[in-house]
Amino acid sequence: MAMTETAVRKSVTVEVPVDKAFRVFTDGMDGWWTRDHHIGSADLDHVVLEPRAGGRWYEVGVDGSECDWGRVLEWDPPERLVLAWQIGSNWQYDPDLLTTVEVRFVSVSPERTRVELEHRDLDGFGDAEEEMRANFDSGGGWKGLLDRFAAAV
Repeated sequence: MAMTETAVRKSVTVEVPVDKAFRVFTDGMDGWWTRDHHIGSADLDHVVLEPRAGGRWYEVGVDGSECDWGRVLEWDPPERLVLAWQIGSNWQYDPDLLTTVEVRFVSVSPERTRVELEHRDLDGFGDAEEEMRANFDSGGGWKGLLDRFAAAV
């Protein structure tokens, strides 16, 4: 029996040094994250990624409300970032869910960086694992977000 791949892997190459790619991905996340991707009842005002291990990852609505998305598990600038994705299949924050988004910033040349994203531990979604994998793997998922990131750098 063949094993089904459950992690979602996407990458994009950008024409900037690794430190700038990391900075735009992290400090500049609010500038490239699509406004349609939010879980709060209010429209998305901005995205916050606190720059440290243990930091929060959350959204702030136009009404000032906050909705957690997860937290920063590892902060290793400018090469690596690991985030806990704690949004369940019902698109609500779930503090008991832990899926992992690892982003690696690989220098291809002094002015070129490959950004490799892997969203894993999707078995945490239980019966919704395949549905969520398909969502993350779709053009509206991580690929679309990485394309927006690439346009922002």
